[in-house]
Amino acid sequence: MKAYLAATAAASLLFSTVSAFPQAKATADNAPDLAYEAVPNFFQAPAGDYMGELQGVSTNSKGNTFAFFRGPQTRLWQFGPDGKFQKEIGKGFYGFQFAHSVRVDRHDNIWTVDEGTNVVTKFNPSGTKVLMVIGHRPNLSDGPVATTKGPNPPDEKYTLCRPTDVAWDQQDNIFISDGYCNNRVVKYSPEGKFLAQNGGSAVGKGENEYNLPHGLQVDHQGNVYVADRGNNRYVVLDNNLKWKTAYTQYGTAWSDCISEGPHQYLFMSNSNPNGNAPGSWARTGQIYKAELDGTPVGKFGHAGKIAPGWQVVHMMDCRNPNQIVVGEIESWRMQKFVLKGSK
Repeated sequence: MKAYLAATAAASLLFSTVSAFPQAKATADNAPDLAYEAVPNFFQAPAGDYMGELQGVSTNSKGNTFAFFRGPQTRLWQFGPDGKFQKEIGKGFYGFQFAHSVRVDRHDNIWTVDEGTNVVTKFNPSGTKVLMVIGHRPNLSDGPVATTKGPNPPDEKYTLCRPTDVAWDQQDNIFISDGYCNNRVVKYSPEGKFLAQNGGSAVGKGENEYNLPHGLQVDHQGNVYVADRGNNRYVVLDNNLKWKTAYTQYGTAWSDCISEGPHQYLFMSNSNPNGNAPGSWARTGQIYKAELDGTPVGKFGHAGKIAPGWQVVHMMDCRNPNQIVVGEIESWRMQKFVLKGSK
């Protein structure tokens, strides 16, 4: 009976990630179409092996790409600049159960966000050593249960509830979107000490409230950009997590990405939803490129199960603003695109 309950709870966690939110049509009608081309079959999986649901993608300063995905086990793969598979990181790691995000900080440390274990893990650049863990994995004696509603014991400041993303400012402070059941953004010091939070366990749609903060990024000035998916908006906070504004013209806020370099751009995914609701293909699928103040620069891409279309872009890498890597849930793949400018 206990095994049955554990299996049922695990299934509940899986199916609860399927979108129950209506998919919003973007209203940024003044965004021109950007010319782009796909790089076909760029990423090469090891022979006889396959990716599952592609939840997280990220690159480091050396041009390596990391893919964090769900399958029979959650896995983290590293690809070289040529797209060839190099190695698997963290095979069998206790902090891997239900992948959600992978990011690389400015020191090339690799960070994973696992929605199933409720932990954010910092690996060294080679992926051979764990440097920090934030969060608390549910006790194995309880079975693989879905966490209910936060705040959770033993300490709400350090116990996460299905977290979704991680980012840093230029002082290496850590920001986590937390997530499916805590509806908040949390700030920690570089050493992992709790500093501040915005939002709380309750769902809301006003200022300082969220309905599934699904991703976040931080610009070089320390501003925080939160993909508030259930509210169809991108929320902007200052470095102390004080509300500044929200961008509501870009559809459903699945994920955001901020490029590197002296002129940073904000990329936002208005992806078609899980389940492909009627009419959703016609009004979704774009990725928007914008200035950090929310001014649209352009859009590109389209919904489609066959490459170079994409099916639920869950996360993007835009370290180079002209080379975008996307990770897809329902098509179980990672694709690379090159932007050519406006047309």
